[in-house]
Amino acid sequence: MRNWLLPEYIEDVLPTEAAQIESLRRSLVDLLTVHGYQFVIPPMMEYMESLITGVGHDLDLATFKVVDQLSGRLMGVRADITPQAARIDAHMLNNQGVTRLCYAGSVLRTNPDGIAQTRQPMQLGAELFGYAGVEGDIEIQRLMIQTLQAAGVKGLQVDFSHVAIFNSIIDKTKIDASLEQALYQALQSKDKTTLKSLSVDLDAATRDALCALTELSGDAKILDEATKRLPKTAEITKALNDLKQVSQQLADFGVGISFDLAELRGYHYHSGMVFAAYAQGCARPLALGGRYDEVGQAFGRARPAVGFSLDLRGLVKALPLPALSKAILAPFSGDQALFEKVAALRAAGEKVIHALPGTEKDQQELNCDRKLVQQNGSWQVIAAPELAKA
Repeated sequence: MRNWLLPEYIEDVLPTEAAQIESLRRSLVDLLTVHGYQFVIPPMMEYMESLITGVGHDLDLATFKVVDQLSGRLMGVRADITPQAARIDAHMLNNQGVTRLCYAGSVLRTNPDGIAQTRQPMQLGAELFGYAGVEGDIEIQRLMIQTLQAAGVKGLQVDFSHVAIFNSIIDKTKIDASLEQALYQALQSKDKTTLKSLSVDLDAATRDALCALTELSGDAKILDEATKRLPKTAEITKALNDLKQVSQQLADFGVGISFDLAELRGYHYHSGMVFAAYAQGCARPLALGGRYDEVGQAFGRARPAVGFSLDLRGLVKALPLPALSKAILAPFSGDQALFEKVAALRAAGEKVIHALPGTEKDQQELNCDRKLVQQNGSWQVIAAPELAKA
């Protein structure tokens, strides 16, 4: 086995793509910060109880596990930063009012996921804690759209659903967990035949409502149809009204807004509205988000919570790959005036590379298109087409 081979779906990020990812990371964290979201850097590893408690079975399966050599306890390499942000809000900051946090860092997953199809995504996101109203959801949704637009995504489409609708439909049926999971799976595939078979022992109103969910997808008009076809419970009425408000509050962005009431992404984790952002030509979502009010309870302090996250590596895959910026080649010299000129150029944002002695034949690899030369007693930048790669 060649010792330079990497594990499957684990890869290096090479200069051009790495530069684009880092540039995006900086600009998007700055965007989140000016919206009042405080940047945090959680650890790469925690005890398993902290990483996966309250967030469902899926995250457990996605987490690499190791034994801590100091304590002998089971630890995990984070597969998602969101639960870590919830822990920080619940125990480290302990604010009583609204807390806004953002983050950007690598996570590790047991299986590849997302557009980049990697096991090491770079997750960036924002979380809002301590506010239960739909206005908090709208703030996060608007921030997600602004983040993607700032990154240069075109043809943005945001798809919405609400897990409280499904919860309300089955709430009084007293079904066991296995049947609930089977109904959930059938809804995800919009398999009406299987839904009817699974719900044969349920009352007709519940069966009809479950089947209706498979047909309730489309633009905002579908919400009026849902009002007519779904049970008139307080939970469903509120969920549909919240979705209608979202449709109105996001209209100024000019992005596509759609609804799919059978989509229950993260059902065992989320507690309210869920949403996903897509771009034209991308089959997989660029960003995911939703409300997850129950997670904080696992840390002993229940707090309303809503947020979104995206994979910077996947986002870059959906964007044009820019060329590396060109540099200026400077000679290797002890001239103080040269050092001052180079410092001034770098302070102005120019990339300047010193040509080390004996490396003349490799200078085309440095991606320079200009060079510093001494003319009339001062150092000047001139074009250097001979440095460009053939």
